[in-house]
Amino acid sequence: MDFEARDGNKRVYNRLGPASVGNRQQKVCFHWQAGRCNRYPCPFLHSELPQGGSNGNAPKRAHQFSEERNFQGPTSSAFTRRNPDPDANPSHKWGRGRGGGSGGVRVPRKTPEKVCTYWLAGNCTYGDSCRFLHSWFMSDSFTFLTLLEGHQKAVSGIALPSGSDKLYSASKDESVRVWDCQTGQCTGVVNLGSEIGCMISEGPWVFVGMPNVVKVWNTQTSTESSLSGPIGQVYALVVSSDMLFAGTQDGSILAWKFNAVGNCFEPAASLNGHGLAVLTLVVGANRLYSGSMDKTIKVWDLGTLQCIQSLTDHTSVVMSVLCWDQFLLSCSLDNTIKVWVATESGNLEVTYTHTEEHGLLALCGMHDAQAKPVLLCSCNDNTVRLYDLPSFTERGKIFSKEEVRAIQIGPGGLFFSGDGTGELKVWKWL
Repeated sequence: MDFEARDGNKRVYNRLGPASVGNRQQKVCFHWQAGRCNRYPCPFLHSELPQGGSNGNAPKRAHQFSEERNFQGPTSSAFTRRNPDPDANPSHKWGRGRGGGSGGVRVPRKTPEKVCTYWLAGNCTYGDSCRFLHSWFMSDSFTFLTLLEGHQKAVSGIALPSGSDKLYSASKDESVRVWDCQTGQCTGVVNLGSEIGCMISEGPWVFVGMPNVVKVWNTQTSTESSLSGPIGQVYALVVSSDMLFAGTQDGSILAWKFNAVGNCFEPAASLNGHGLAVLTLVVGANRLYSGSMDKTIKVWDLGTLQCIQSLTDHTSVVMSVLCWDQFLLSCSLDNTIKVWVATESGNLEVTYTHTEEHGLLALCGMHDAQAKPVLLCSCNDNTVRLYDLPSFTERGKIFSKEEVRAIQIGPGGLFFSGDGTGELKVWKWL
């Protein structure tokens, strides 16, 4: 897909691939101007001729981590960041639009859609003449800002506590890294001694799920505590009001209630019903939704903590669930994303199914720079797909060396992805 942005009255075009190839002619490609050039590399310019310039090269944009972000601003909770609330869209529109709400028809992208594996490994010998992409992403709507390196194994959680200027990342290498949001430098490493299954933040609190325990940190008071009770690895955490829920390896969901007087969390309940590990949790509309390796999604009433419905439409492991307005979205290793909506009886039913060529690992929702809703979907082919909602029109693709299991949203159009190699990437909507 080709995208077009405007800067004042001047069109600004972005195209993936090298900005120049050899001694490129100083002439603008008229096929590119019409949005249909399919030559790669093209001998003509894929940019407007500069005013008063002679070399035809547009100035490069410096992507400085410190200039692109300010984490002091957000007041919304981690749940709000992970579960945006866009304008309501009637269920019959899911998957049927072509313009992502803009009313226009998107033109299929002509650039290569496969990243060069040799380039990913850092040893492609073809350079600019390679017929595969030499880029971490394919889109004109967002850009790659910086790479945060340090973890030795897969990133399993990303958190941005409110009121803090730090970014936290957790990994299966048994560590939590703390990154300065102004410089992008790692300012601290906490070695926890066990593989970390997940991490979230809520207000100033950071919660880390590990085998048989949940670690709790208060970033404002610098206090920490441990919540015992889980059996096996803790794969999912979510906060609702004054309750913390943890999805565990044995299929149970443990709940703790926050005690404001003691400034601590006390055991409250155990929700049982899943036959295998609980991998994902989300809260919305006074309901807790849990996805499991047993291929089901269970709906729990937050008032009674009772299971009120079991959803069995997925045919493989349910990896992620997401609440969006009146809809529930779920993804699975069965290669589908399902959109659920409540019927008149109050039960959830599938209103649309989106099919991918590969298994789905994680979902995350956010708004682009024009406040349009976008769904981020991680696939087990080492990519993250971005789709306009409700049309499911593709907006772009992110490439990684290994699977992306952690996606998080930040303020000011920022978002983050962590892959199986331990690399943490920072992205921003244009």
